[in-house]
Amino acid sequence: MYTTLISASDLALHTERSNWVVLDCRHDLMDTNVGQAAYDLGHIPGAQFVNLDQRLSAAKIGPDGVFRGRHPLPEKGDFIASLRNLGVNDDSQVVVYDAHGGMFAARLWWMLRWVGHATVAVLDGGLPAWQAAELPLTTVVPALGSGNLSNRPALVGSVEVSQVLANISNPTRTVVDARAADRFRGENETMDPVGGHIPGAKNRFFKDNLQADGRFKPAAQLREEWMAVVSDASQAIMQCGSGVTACHNLLALEVAGMHGAALYPGSWSEWCSDASRPVER
Repeated sequence: MYTTLISASDLALHTERSNWVVLDCRHDLMDTNVGQAAYDLGHIPGAQFVNLDQRLSAAKIGPDGVFRGRHPLPEKGDFIASLRNLGVNDDSQVVVYDAHGGMFAARLWWMLRWVGHATVAVLDGGLPAWQAAELPLTTVVPALGSGNLSNRPALVGSVEVSQVLANISNPTRTVVDARAADRFRGENETMDPVGGHIPGAKNRFFKDNLQADGRFKPAAQLREEWMAVVSDASQAIMQCGSGVTACHNLLALEVAGMHGAALYPGSWSEWCSDASRPVER
């Protein structure tokens, strides 16, 4: 049972097992067609493609007309229906991957845990690790399945913008921002037209969880580094630009054995959409 990371060599032993589901999450925030195009050119045998915008996000504007961020979470029922369509069952071992060190795959990993599915792992090192091991790719698109995944109690927590706002005046939880340092400081207008960060937040760039080869750092090293940021993960809130790369930090914490951190799904894109919310730079 794999619940955090899986190596390319271990995945290669199981790609033909009927209860294993492999999902390709490749994406580009600046060109949303890149993931599908890359999948079409070659993917891990048996893998289905999952689009971040179409399957892992909901409409940016909620039913109340309020902007919810660039990648708000879908309704759980809609997400579960999408997973069933990909052949995910309650007993499935799901493996998710991208080509970006887990930048997008971690979002799907977190979301599966959000609907109570524990047996999901990110391919450590992603597609580059698979290719470095000289394992095969294919252009064959498998038929969609008909899974029986049910909605079980969540294995992860999340917070709303109101809770993050309340934490500023009564700081009982540590907010950690997964964006790059220039974005955290408010110096990247291309990615963040409104620059800065939530007051009191700390910065831990998600790529700091990785080694030079794109694989995650060893658990002991991650724990040592993360302890310098949050002493109690159960009192931490992870956020980023739009609730995607924050999940990478949540995965790193799990690998490190530091459990209980929550996701702020709306993240900076939701926070900065209301000028009444305070900003630090």
